[in-house]
Amino acid sequence: MVAENAAIEKVPKSNWSNEEFQMINLKDKRLEKRFVKVAESLQKEPLSSINQACGTWADTKAAYRLFNNEKVTEKDILASHQMSTTDRMKGQEIVLAVQDTTYLNYSRHPKKQGIGPIGTKEQNLLGLLIHSTLAMTEKGLPLGLITQEIWARAEKDMGKKDKRKKLGIEEKESFKWLKALDETLALAPEGPLVVTVCDREADIYEFFLKAQERQAKVLIRAAQDRKVEEDIRKLFDLLNSLAAAGRLRVKVPKKGKKPSREATLEVRFQEVKLKAPSRAKPNNKLEPIKLNAILVKETGKRLESLEWMLLTNVKVETFEDAVQRIYWYQKRWGIKIYHKVLKSGLKVEDCRLQKKERLMSYLTLCSIIAWRLYWITKVNHYQPDASCTNILADYEWKPLYCIIHRTTKLPNELPTVRQVVRWIGQLGGFMGRKGDKQPGVTVIWRGWQRLTDISSTWCILHQVKDVGRS
Repeated sequence: MVAENAAIEKVPKSNWSNEEFQMINLKDKRLEKRFVKVAESLQKEPLSSINQACGTWADTKAAYRLFNNEKVTEKDILASHQMSTTDRMKGQEIVLAVQDTTYLNYSRHPKKQGIGPIGTKEQNLLGLLIHSTLAMTEKGLPLGLITQEIWARAEKDMGKKDKRKKLGIEEKESFKWLKALDETLALAPEGPLVVTVCDREADIYEFFLKAQERQAKVLIRAAQDRKVEEDIRKLFDLLNSLAAAGRLRVKVPKKGKKPSREATLEVRFQEVKLKAPSRAKPNNKLEPIKLNAILVKETGKRLESLEWMLLTNVKVETFEDAVQRIYWYQKRWGIKIYHKVLKSGLKVEDCRLQKKERLMSYLTLCSIIAWRLYWITKVNHYQPDASCTNILADYEWKPLYCIIHRTTKLPNELPTVRQVVRWIGQLGGFMGRKGDKQPGVTVIWRGWQRLTDISSTWCILHQVKDVGRS
């Protein structure tokens, strides 16, 4: 918990955008100042359009000019945040670099320039893809984005699966996993053990080969039942033949209409040598790759029993090692929630910006804001009893207290983080009853929007400078 507390201390509270983007370099001081102002406006009103968030027509035009400026690129916007993320990674013993891709659907805005097909050919959807690497502590506290790539697919490549199989990895969309791994290694600070965690889509031989060449630590859920050196059995049969090393109980997240539940899992593990794929050319023979395989299988009979085959180059010598790696993989769900905040919380698919270049800069900024909203939700689990000033400025927690308690008198003692997070949730529809669990991301982003309006009014009445409207 000490490591999480150290990371929390490094996240700006008051005047957030000015501190988080203090190292932004747009080669124009006036442009940098405008960017910080727009960032503060958007993060204070995450559910609002650019017009609503900026408040006045002059500020709205300034925001549109900002995103239309060639000097403002997604790379420059992300760079400052990446440096802050790297700083928050320092002091951690283990950092999970969780990669995932999400799709943004702009089919309702067909006039957008530069978007491409997403989904299947039959679905006929248009949009963009975002591939992100989210840094998290071992316990799941999000530290920020390490990498992000936004792109549009070319329409000519749709429906050509057989042709893509013959391409080199550098020419395939799946190269995103290797590219993000390289970028993660370039940005990671010395000290923490950084483990890249991915789902089944990253089960690519070249990905494991890249990790081996770069001495990078990875943890992937297997999608393929690969051949194993010195054994006639394939990977799944080999692991299933082993006696269970032990059992554990895990919480299975809610999926669609299916509620979350607890599952009892049997754990098996063994070091294996996976054979290279048959596509290896004779003059470029690929060697087997040594990995640790962990089979996680639910006991009992269910229609949809949980079963994971995890592959990692981090050592697995004991049952305790295997359990730790399983918990690491479970934290991958955090990036799914993060993408939910980006799409459903900030409603980036409703953005009306027409040009792809404008849209990409806007999306990069929103991605950073989405991280902060997600962080506010998670920090409640790690510093519940800390002072509320760890996450809110005075002009935010004071009106929040007064609104919730219907009073004009402030408390003698500062509220705690847990109290103010629950109150923000109440503004967003969280009931806040004694038996209720902690508020989730949906009610937090709704409540944050209301808190912004309340704190702005407070600032006017008390003649306090609101940094979002400066």
